[in-house]
Amino acid sequence: MENAYARSVPEVLEFFSVDSSRGLTDFQVAEHGRLYGKNVLPQEPSTPFWKLVLKQFDDLLVKILIAAALVSFILALANGETGLSAFLEPSVILMILAANAAVGVITETNAEKALEELRAYQADVATVLRNGCFSILPATDLVPGDIVEVSVGCKIPADMRMIEMLSDQLRVDQAILTGESFSVEKELDATNVTNAVYQDKTNILFSGTVVVAGRARAVVTGVGSNTAMGSIRDSMLITEDDATPLKKKLDEFGSFLAKVIAGICVLVWIVNIGHFRDPIHGGLLQGAIHYFKIAVALAVAAIPEGLPAVVTTCLALGTKRMARLNAIVRSLPSVETLGCTTVICSDKTGTLTTNMMSVSKICVLHSVDRGPVTAEYHVSGTTYAPEGSLFDNSGVQLEIPAQFHCLLHIAMCSALCNESVIQYNPEKRSYEKIGESTEVALRVLTEKIGLPGFDSMPSALNMLSKHERASYCNRYWESQFKKVSQLEFSRDRKMMSVLCNRKQIEIMFSKGAPESILSRCTSILCNADGSTVPLTSNIRAEIESKFNSFAGKETLRCLALALKRMPLGQQVLSFNDEKDLTFIGLVGMLDPPRDEVRNAILSCMTAGIRVIVVTGDNKTTAESICRRIGAFDHLDDFTGLSYTASEFEELQALQKTVALQRMTIFTRVEPSHKRMLVEALQHQNEVVAMTGDGVNDAPALKKADIGIAMGSGTAVAKSASDMVLADDNFATIVAAVAEGRAIYNNTKQFIRYMISSNIGEVVCIFLAALLGIPDTLVPVQLLWVNLVTDGLPATAIGFNKQDSDVMKSKPRKVNEAVVTGWLFFRYLVIGVYVGLATIAGFVWWFLYSDNGPKLPYTELINFDTCSTRETDYSCTVFSDRHPSTVSMTVLVVVEMFNALNNLSENQSLLVIPPWSNLWLLGSIVLTMLLHGLILYVQPLSALFSVTPLNWAEWTVVLYLSFPVIIIDEILKFLSRNAIRTRFNFRFRRVDLLPKREVRDK
Repeated sequence: MENAYARSVPEVLEFFSVDSSRGLTDFQVAEHGRLYGKNVLPQEPSTPFWKLVLKQFDDLLVKILIAAALVSFILALANGETGLSAFLEPSVILMILAANAAVGVITETNAEKALEELRAYQADVATVLRNGCFSILPATDLVPGDIVEVSVGCKIPADMRMIEMLSDQLRVDQAILTGESFSVEKELDATNVTNAVYQDKTNILFSGTVVVAGRARAVVTGVGSNTAMGSIRDSMLITEDDATPLKKKLDEFGSFLAKVIAGICVLVWIVNIGHFRDPIHGGLLQGAIHYFKIAVALAVAAIPEGLPAVVTTCLALGTKRMARLNAIVRSLPSVETLGCTTVICSDKTGTLTTNMMSVSKICVLHSVDRGPVTAEYHVSGTTYAPEGSLFDNSGVQLEIPAQFHCLLHIAMCSALCNESVIQYNPEKRSYEKIGESTEVALRVLTEKIGLPGFDSMPSALNMLSKHERASYCNRYWESQFKKVSQLEFSRDRKMMSVLCNRKQIEIMFSKGAPESILSRCTSILCNADGSTVPLTSNIRAEIESKFNSFAGKETLRCLALALKRMPLGQQVLSFNDEKDLTFIGLVGMLDPPRDEVRNAILSCMTAGIRVIVVTGDNKTTAESICRRIGAFDHLDDFTGLSYTASEFEELQALQKTVALQRMTIFTRVEPSHKRMLVEALQHQNEVVAMTGDGVNDAPALKKADIGIAMGSGTAVAKSASDMVLADDNFATIVAAVAEGRAIYNNTKQFIRYMISSNIGEVVCIFLAALLGIPDTLVPVQLLWVNLVTDGLPATAIGFNKQDSDVMKSKPRKVNEAVVTGWLFFRYLVIGVYVGLATIAGFVWWFLYSDNGPKLPYTELINFDTCSTRETDYSCTVFSDRHPSTVSMTVLVVVEMFNALNNLSENQSLLVIPPWSNLWLLGSIVLTMLLHGLILYVQPLSALFSVTPLNWAEWTVVLYLSFPVIIIDEILKFLSRNAIRTRFNFRFRRVDLLPKREVRDK
């Protein structure tokens, strides 16, 4: 029944054909079970493991690599190769792909846990009326039409319509669903609100919420998927994870690279068609196969095999640094997404605020000697911890607050007129509440006021253990006064009272809405001397003025406290006793903002990131909290910046677009609104981060570009998020954004490094085929260079230091290509030089080396006809491993120098010296040691078709390699002097990672 909130109680009961005094019959239960289903959230069939594994290989680059591995293996077998040499290259490639697939499978498996953990918020049992008898049944057995009784502490087992109140009131904590700071009072009357949201449905008890006060009966109207929890589950199911900006760029790069590889491979074949029949190949087919092998080698050279592994490693290193900042990353790619975040939609309750109701202001009558003079006190402390002080109007701290008469009686009344409990949880190292938030705030206030009669009271209390300290003062007053009778809170009186006895004195303490308490008071307690004076109209007007200020301008939730001396021996209270009261004081409380939030929001503004406060609370409360935070002081008012969900939905399409561009506060929202906000912002090309802690936040957390859950939040929110804030601190997001930007900059640097290196390898192989000289590098050598000598320095580039102004620049554009225009030209120049140097090393050995044959160049380019003509040298010289070893070593060393070039995009090595990143220097040393290992250790040198080099050969290697630094220094100089602008138009369409037609923010 979808509109039960708008129907009267008789209409709802008639709809389900149920008698409220007897409940459903067994026949009706069976019938309704068939009609509406069971009260469980259905379990979605999980993706089969084999499908998850196959999904990880659904990537163009990966497919090209697999094809290259298979072709390499088949060609090796065709050539009669067996053993390790045939399996080495394909095996290494497949192992890398398997490792990346494992990471992907684990990530996707974790994502499905959010749906499972929703079930934890379903009640286990329910008290149900059937066949005229109450019984406790499993909550899963409930059907629509069941009559259920709920009381304090009960978890609501299904969506239900209130039908009967069994106490003066029923209050429910539905923060996990709506994010409201306060518990909600429920009623029986129908709600006639257009487009009603959860907060408007005051006669509905929502599945998974908890009763905090009162007792009532209700009829079940929705079970399983047809409940508030079920709608959250459905919302999470239809949310698909979008690829991060970096992932999209890498995917585009894969498509671009595939086209380039295909083009070059075809070109190599076309160029060499005339050589297919060369005698050295032994026939046309063998010649075709030979050049096909060259094409495969070219594919291996063009594909940066180590790129996925290095990206993963860099992101993982970033997550470690972020963990030290209390930001726990659940999804590695989300680290990089932080770098281009443009909007943070922050949940107010528990994120910007502490979600711990605290008394912040107290107003009492000081004296009436010179007219009514009120005293106002400010209370510090924003959590349930008994830590905080009281300050007078001039900002002076009260050393012993309990010495002041009104404050002493406020502490007594707060402790005795109270049903809540506060306790210390040693596992979480925090103070926790049981009961109403407002009553817990009064408990904490009692602890802050302390006890009278001890000069050393504050320091003495601090010597107690945290467990003892939690309620020490409250327990003291409860031991001094014996509770005799109590009048519960009711909606018509808006107050509660308790009769206490102490040393033959009977006193009634009362607390409630200020207007209700004040109307029943005839006298007032003075703070200065403890005297009681008549409550005159002037004094009453002064107190009402303070109340209006607290509740209006400061939007505090106010309670008034009073007492009355009762006749000795009275044992029972009646409503008639609640008159002629003595007013003690007025307290104002709120869910206070976190201390660090102001500076954090200002940092976001400096970094070009907009913050939108999202809450289930009403508009006035949210605006007040934002003013209290202090980060929105530049706004005169919130007109055009603050909207309720209903107001926003009523806007026309164009008005919504304008509103989204300016929105700062979004109030009275339910889960669907949060998700709608994220989608609307994403349609405006914003990169959205959503913070939250409740079950209600899960769909939006999953939909956002990056979902950020609170460490103290629900398991559902954490599972749906990409990142968890261990300290629940909004300020941690700012530090995480800075780290995310730095990680992206470093990722960009090592991608450029690997791409320029691969360009060099492609140029080397292509030129060798074009010139008609022997193969400079064999595939296994290329694989070694790509995985080891490229991989280690590329990973170390991830340790480049964060720029000092990283949070002073605007978020980068999500469609910003990693390498474009002038930069592409720069790395093309470097890549071409790397290829030429590698070829030069190869040619040098044949033409000029003292250990080489010193052949004429014409002999080198006609090597394939050597066996068909007479020569003064042996044709076996073309099988010598020295020239390819020199080429491979030049390629390794030149890439080490190129790694140093990538310490900065534009800064010279004279400004940012190599020792600024010791990890990079260490990786270069390790790489050279590993390269030396394969050169000089016999089994490895045979495996990689290399041979030891002498000093003369090493000298030539260094001569050929070092100029790459000089070339890049010249290019950096040109970059710094804005020469690059002349090249942008020329290379705009040749982006290495092509731009997409997407958002341009």
